[in-house]
Amino acid sequence: MSLYGEMSVCLPLIGRAGNGVSSAFQHTSSFYWAKMSITSDEVNFLVYRYLQESGFSHSAFTFGIESHISQSNINGTLVPPAALISILQKGLQYVEAEISINEDGTVFDGRPIESLSLIDAVMPDVVQTRQQAFRDKLAQQQATCTITASTSGIQSNVPKNGEATVNGEENGTHNMNNHSEPMEIDVDVEIPASKATVLRGHESEVFICAWNPVSDLLASGSGDSTARIWNLNENNNSTQLVLRHCIREGGQDVPSNKDVTSLDWNSDGTLLATGSYDGFARIWTKDGNLASTLGQHKGPIFALKWNKKGNCILSAGVDKTTIIWDAHTGEAKQQFPFHSAPALDVDWQNNTTFASCSTDMCIHVCRLGSDRPLKTFQGHTNEVNAIKWDPSGMLLASCSDDMTLKIWSMKQESCVHDLQAHSKEIYTIKWSPTGPSTNNPNANIMLASASFDSTVRLWDVERGVCIHTLTRHQEPVYSVAFSPDGKHLASGSFDKCVHIWNTTTGALVHSYRGTGGIFEVCWNSTGDKVGASASDGSVCVLDLRK
Repeated sequence: MSLYGEMSVCLPLIGRAGNGVSSAFQHTSSFYWAKMSITSDEVNFLVYRYLQESGFSHSAFTFGIESHISQSNINGTLVPPAALISILQKGLQYVEAEISINEDGTVFDGRPIESLSLIDAVMPDVVQTRQQAFRDKLAQQQATCTITASTSGIQSNVPKNGEATVNGEENGTHNMNNHSEPMEIDVDVEIPASKATVLRGHESEVFICAWNPVSDLLASGSGDSTARIWNLNENNNSTQLVLRHCIREGGQDVPSNKDVTSLDWNSDGTLLATGSYDGFARIWTKDGNLASTLGQHKGPIFALKWNKKGNCILSAGVDKTTIIWDAHTGEAKQQFPFHSAPALDVDWQNNTTFASCSTDMCIHVCRLGSDRPLKTFQGHTNEVNAIKWDPSGMLLASCSDDMTLKIWSMKQESCVHDLQAHSKEIYTIKWSPTGPSTNNPNANIMLASASFDSTVRLWDVERGVCIHTLTRHQEPVYSVAFSPDGKHLASGSFDKCVHIWNTTTGALVHSYRGTGGIFEVCWNSTGDKVGASASDGSVCVLDLRK
């Protein structure tokens, strides 16, 4: 998502006024006065959360910095998802109700002629015109009813079928909210509560989670400026190590108050690397001790990956650069300044060669020791959100805000496949752990894509066709992950649901509804547990063992 695309909308709200902006609000019918206090901190926080939930994560970061979100005393875990939209809907409903109130305070027995748009509702002339039209039509209807009643002796307000009416609506059940109810989860696929362990401890959104590759340790990264390592035993009792991300100020360590948004275990599970919006990468032992702090980026780190050998870490930042770090010394081995805008994602092809993507719409393939890209892929028409090499390292997949996936090969300049089917931005992609160079060599390789159109798609990359469209989510899908055998796919959405799909048939086989929007899903190494991190600060572990 764009770092700067939404700032023209956000900037007028920025500014931390010390005093609340008080406003007296009088009910139109003069029944009561309601006094409200709205602070700029509160408005800024709701806008910040809206940007995060809408996928504008980098815009949210910039807005959060300039509006000093970290300095507010608002507990983000208590604010429900879609809070800004919810309060706007209620305000819109109030304006619609206001239209149906007489000048003397009595309520018209009827409804507005047509619903208002949000923009109409803030334009006094439109509201006044709509109110007058409503009154004129109501007066005409009342005149007609009076004539009818006087000539035929029939009362004009007789309830239909003997049912009571309230304000002209049968049973008083008119619903002014257009949002559909959450989709019911089928009983036969619903994961019971006894198979779900909810881990509490984070004090803000949990953006990412990752299983240790050799043990059942689950790492998570949050907006509370901590990462945590959770240890679950057989009795589902958990312990947590808190990895506090601090910076040096005035000769002492103080919390950075910046989001931890990327983390990755090394291949033998002994070390955890984290990336933060404070501009530092850090290496931790699995016991939670800080081993190294890597500081050369000038601004937030958006992505971070270990190479397979475990001797290097690769990071991407808002400063338009990517850096390869020496994992043993903590020193930067090489910085690559080839992008013209923030670098959003990186992925290793092998132990010394990697690809990077950016909001500049370009993909560079670079190698340690080389002072220029080995290859530059161009073809996307909007920022490139994620890139992934296939298990063999032969093909590179990319996804973009231009709603396409593209498959690239080092053997040619143009893309091998241009996959177009999603109707909104594609947030992330994952290759299945199948085919040549994997533990499942006899199974066909697939690519999964997660989109803001609320769908997940499975692709046959060899043929360049979509083989399954998974449609049970109702909100943007932020994460997908294949099981180690490639037979199942987990997906997580802001509809609070984690779905588990059969990759052969496309059937939904397991489903769980959590308490917050899902940012990340991941499988443990044995393929019997799925971890999920959520917007309400929770981390959930789903036990899929029979």
